[in-house]
Amino acid sequence: MSGVHPSRRAYVEEDDSDMVDLANVPIDRDYSLPQNIKSGIAPEKASAILSQMDRKKKAAAIVVPTDDGRVRARLRELGEPMTLFGEGPGDRRDRLRGLLYQLQEGNAGEGSQPGDMDMRDMTDTPEPDEDEEEEFYTPGVPGLLEARQWMANYSLPRARSRVAKQKAEASIALQRHIKHRRAIKERLSGYQVLGSQIAGERSVSIARFSPDSEIIAAGSWSGSIRLLTVPDLGDKSLLRGHTERVGGITWHPQATVSLSPDSANLASGGGEGTVHLWSLTQDTPIATLTGHSARVARVEHHPSGNYLASASYDTTWRLWDLPTQKELLLQEGHSREVYTVAFQIDGALIASGGLDSIGRVWDLRTGRTIMVLDGHIRELTGLAWSPDGYRVVSSSGDATVKVWDVRMVRCTATIGAHKGLVSDVRFFSGKQDPLVAMDGTDEGQAVAEAMRTEGTYLATSGFDGNVNTFSSDDWALVKNLSAHSGNVTSVDISRDDRFIVSSGQDRTVKLWAREDIEL
Repeated sequence: MSGVHPSRRAYVEEDDSDMVDLANVPIDRDYSLPQNIKSGIAPEKASAILSQMDRKKKAAAIVVPTDDGRVRARLRELGEPMTLFGEGPGDRRDRLRGLLYQLQEGNAGEGSQPGDMDMRDMTDTPEPDEDEEEEFYTPGVPGLLEARQWMANYSLPRARSRVAKQKAEASIALQRHIKHRRAIKERLSGYQVLGSQIAGERSVSIARFSPDSEIIAAGSWSGSIRLLTVPDLGDKSLLRGHTERVGGITWHPQATVSLSPDSANLASGGGEGTVHLWSLTQDTPIATLTGHSARVARVEHHPSGNYLASASYDTTWRLWDLPTQKELLLQEGHSREVYTVAFQIDGALIASGGLDSIGRVWDLRTGRTIMVLDGHIRELTGLAWSPDGYRVVSSSGDATVKVWDVRMVRCTATIGAHKGLVSDVRFFSGKQDPLVAMDGTDEGQAVAEAMRTEGTYLATSGFDGNVNTFSSDDWALVKNLSAHSGNVTSVDISRDDRFIVSSGQDRTVKLWAREDIEL
């Protein structure tokens, strides 16, 4: 009874035989269950407790990374959420350890032993026999080499012209630039809803302006495409051909301008996996491009109009030769569905984005990936190239729009665009004539200086029911446009810089403009 105060000794003398000194408390690190406890409970319950303790013991032996970034990456590889609500780094490691144990148990029937799980990605130094991921190439069709050479010859003069115009613009005084940008922001701040029209029996998935800015093509989940006139949103025609929802719509660059109405002015992709080509003189497709094995989410014309790209849920994007209506390229590179594609203004590059939250920039002249757009934590829903030729923006389900610079090969800005999923993003591209003459005076002499209009702002649509416009110099919000009663699915800007169109799950197409616009 040493160590017990004399005043307390009388109360513990009777139980002295059952007491255990604190220093002698047994510690069980092997998760073994005392025999006297086993015998005091039902055999089934005891067996369950023993099994649980055995599982904990085996799971504790599994090595997991201590770096939280690598833990997140491993969870993502396993198809699990990278983080759960309220979960800390320690909880995340425990969750990964439990998942790896489950995988190990699943392989036990194939002769694996505890600790035999492939843990190569858990170490910093790869084993010599590790199969490292690397680029691979697949044989192309005979016409692909010709197409790559043609696109090189097409894009290089355009790039030289673009750079020369940018150099000329750089010589303009800063104050003139500021005044020009301020005028653009002031004009955009006066936008409001000009008209609204029901464009489908179900949700309207996409709306795009024609090159002359006088027609809107609106695709619906019902599979139809409705052509509406601008600005009254009157019915022009109804195109039927898709059996499932229309995902993407793109106008030929010369449609409604110099292209014959009987030619393929319009292309669309559908949920049934086909791409339809449409004229403006009939309500059925004049041609159908087949090859995708799953839904076609987006389609986009090459600036030349000779080629078409399609993004599909079969995890590929494809390049089509429109004059021959042949598939030139089946491009892999995404681990999940490819949702969006976009051509650079010169026609040399194309960007693709998918539900794997990754974007890729491809050089069409060589077929190589020149940049990976890795930064979003949710799926990519839209891509748009700036007319300056070196910046591309991506919209995502993580409620942001990111700005990527292909010269610097990194993300240069992140815009908190919406309160929910950002469904689409579009730059103002203009009429493919990047310089607009503006008269000025310099020491009494009249001079003509060129100021760029296109590329000065972009528009986004979101599942918060809003359409937003942002300035491209500081990426600040210029105007919030709200009139849809549900999710907004797409947005586009007319080439004449007078209108913005949006489509929504409320089955409507809405036209936005300044109140004082001349119609």
